[in-house]
Amino acid sequence: MVAFLQNIIAGLETGSLYALAALGLVLIFRTSGVINFAQGEMAMFSSFIALTLFQHNMPYPVAFIGAILFAVALGYIVERVFIRPASKANLVSKMIITLGLIMIFSGLATAIFGTDSYFFRKAITADNLNAGGVIIQPNALFIIAITLLIMGILFYIIKKTMVGIAIRATAQNEKTAKLMGISVSKIYSMSWIIATVLGAIAGVLIAPTTNISTAMMMDVHLKSFIAAVLGGFGSFIGPVFGGFSIGVFDNLVGYYISLKWKTVIVYGLLILILIFKPTGLFGKSYRKKV
Repeated sequence: MVAFLQNIIAGLETGSLYALAALGLVLIFRTSGVINFAQGEMAMFSSFIALTLFQHNMPYPVAFIGAILFAVALGYIVERVFIRPASKANLVSKMIITLGLIMIFSGLATAIFGTDSYFFRKAITADNLNAGGVIIQPNALFIIAITLLIMGILFYIIKKTMVGIAIRATAQNEKTAKLMGISVSKIYSMSWIIATVLGAIAGVLIAPTTNISTAMMMDVHLKSFIAAVLGGFGSFIGPVFGGFSIGVFDNLVGYYISLKWKTVIVYGLLILILIFKPTGLFGKSYRKKV
């Protein structure tokens, strides 16, 4: 039972980060109809900004906030420079653009920061807690708490504020949203900014586990995509459920079955979901805006 609970806590820690990244993917998809395959590389680049600030003797909060501010600017620039000019392009063309962004950010990061892997400290470095034999890292509790807080604030904004109403209206029907006086272009920019910030937060928080490198977000991004598919791209709550589920399932499979097979089993789960429940557990049939 101790080992089971230990893996549950570890799964919730990583799962919360998958949920953050997955929520960003879904937010962009719901508002602009684009799946941002480059979100992992954008988060990686933001993490390098945090590392750079940290290496210049900045305290952790300053490095964390610096990465978020950079992510705000990055999300805005990507949407305005790369995505908005292709607003009339078909879905495949937009997907190719985001795939091209993977190469751009990966190449830039390699040219600027190199290919080495860098250590990044945890947010909380206090001693571990022992609860009935279950070892709990304070940093794990911090990650779970901060991600739940961020998601709670975001859900409140989406459900209870005028900005949230505008986001939901744009996600439901772009033309109707325009007729209601909503600036759809601003909503697009805001969605990309929020999604990039969510990815950056996930990147900085997981950096102590993966170390910061150009490949640090590869596994995180893929599993956040699986989380979004599991929960459903048509729901905002779906990717949160999917993220926590993938995190816990991944750890349990690795411990009780095999570390070698856990990736195969997780991706096998994705295939089964796509076969039997293409819209995800919380998703609804998605109709493309015309």
